[in-house]
Amino acid sequence: MQVTRNASQKARQAPDSYFTGHVRFEGSFKGTPPATISGLTVSFSPGARTHWHTHPLGQTIYVTSGKGWCQRDGGPIEVINPGDIVHFEPGEKHWHGATDTTAMTHLAIAEALDGVTVDWLEPVTQAQFTR
Repeated sequence: MQVTRNASQKARQAPDSYFTGHVRFEGSFKGTPPATISGLTVSFSPGARTHWHTHPLGQTIYVTSGKGWCQRDGGPIEVINPGDIVHFEPGEKHWHGATDTTAMTHLAIAEALDGVTVDWLEPVTQAQFTR
């Protein structure tokens, strides 16, 4: 058993190369091999979002606070609220983040395939975000 105490990990700014706006990571975890699961808590300020991306084995997010938006390529923007669980299928191109006026925090969980959990793509444009 391993217990990681609250605040034992410093929060860190998400990289601008994969996110638009102010996004913070905290509470990250990773399984011990042979487990391939990992996750972290991601907090998005209003207007902040991921770039388009895929996951080789899919991704599950659990919204813990605020109000957000998510979208799969070719689909409508979906509103997500605390307690909502979103599962993205393996290889499904998508993005997620806060709304334009409301912050949102979620727990993101994914498994690695050959050491890869995410494949990052192009930014979500402002026009795509606000339609």
